[in-house]
Amino acid sequence: MEAVLTAILTQKEIKEIENRLQIFEMLSDHIPQRDIATSLGVGIATVTRGARAMREGQFDVLAKHLNKSKKM
Repeated sequence: MEAVLTAILTQKEIKEIENRLQIFEMLSDHIPQRDIATSLGVGIATVTRGARAMREGQFDVLAKHLNKSKKM
């Protein structure tokens, strides 16, 4: 999977995905949004977007997929 992502995404896009996943993890750990933004060097709007996605259940779909992949 890593080879596929490297082939179709730029390094910047890969870093953005990594940041988004870290945002979800940190939000799940109840870390304040401003602390997350500072820690990851991203804008508060990016963190807020992640928080909204979690509230709306969009993260649940991703989490289920990631958990399924780990079991394989």
